[in-house]
Amino acid sequence: MQYITLGSTGITVPQNGFGALPVQRVDFDTAREILRAAYDGGMRFFDTARAYSDSEEKIGYSISDIRDNIYIATKTAAKDVDGFWKDLETSLHNMKTDHVDIYQFHQAEVVYKPGDGTGMYEAMLEAKAAGKIRHIGITTHRLGVAQEAIESGLYETLQYPFSYISSDKEIALVQACKEHNMGFIAMKGLAGGLLNNAKACMAFMSQFDNVIPIWGIQKMTELNEWLAFMDDPIEMDSELESFIQKEREELVGDFCRGCGYCEPCPAGIMIHQCARISLMLRRAPSDNWLAEPMQEEMRKIEGCLNCGACKSKCPYKLDTPNLLKKNLEDYKRVLAGEVSVK
Repeated sequence: MQYITLGSTGITVPQNGFGALPVQRVDFDTAREILRAAYDGGMRFFDTARAYSDSEEKIGYSISDIRDNIYIATKTAAKDVDGFWKDLETSLHNMKTDHVDIYQFHQAEVVYKPGDGTGMYEAMLEAKAAGKIRHIGITTHRLGVAQEAIESGLYETLQYPFSYISSDKEIALVQACKEHNMGFIAMKGLAGGLLNNAKACMAFMSQFDNVIPIWGIQKMTELNEWLAFMDDPIEMDSELESFIQKEREELVGDFCRGCGYCEPCPAGIMIHQCARISLMLRRAPSDNWLAEPMQEEMRKIEGCLNCGACKSKCPYKLDTPNLLKKNLEDYKRVLAGEVSVK
């Protein structure tokens, strides 16, 4: 397994990180089993967030006794200084630690800077001086925000959606980070569940010597798939290149990445799932997609207010209302048996 250094942080770990968002969906003992197995298998970088309900608590419960052997990144979505400090103290308490290795502004819509009047970047500096955080990072789904953060020279890491269906401009962010000695943490390496070939996903990441992917894991079967690459690394070859090219032809374009920036919807539509149900039916088959609870969610699309709020907030500039309607039409055809997804 290739080792990666996250820019100026000096953090050097295997190119195989643990994304702890999904462990909020399992109980504490299951989370502990998974997190300990990840550590035993060689993973050393764990990413979570204050917004991920009890994910931080599960990290504290599961791996606080080996804290000195791992790196933990977490995030604050606070919009003011008071919220910043409350989040940080809660995170430290939950994870049973006295410091966070990388503290990140979560889903940033602006790039906080010294003297901008918010006090947010100054809070980061104060927390760093106090030893409560080691490095300052930022996460975003917005290309312009990512570019500005890199150029600012203020952040030590960038976390951004990155996979083999990323655009050329998004891939260019990796090189820009390298030029600025900035670490790149790749979230959504499976494009929110749309990609299901682990070998292709890992081979793509292995081409970049400054990228740490954080795979979202909530099952031992998922973890074992990634741990297999620790002793048997996957490199890009012509077969995988051909596979990825076909995938890109199918997926690159107007599809929902499931980032959730468009929510909440005033009509109660679960946009991050409903706007891409057609792809999920075909690429990640599950009986749950056609069960009554999901049918109920899809019916909410018929009550769309056409307010345009989701469209205006989409970082990928999608025509979300139209995309929802197209997915509903396809969903109805699948339910009626007019279209097969098997």
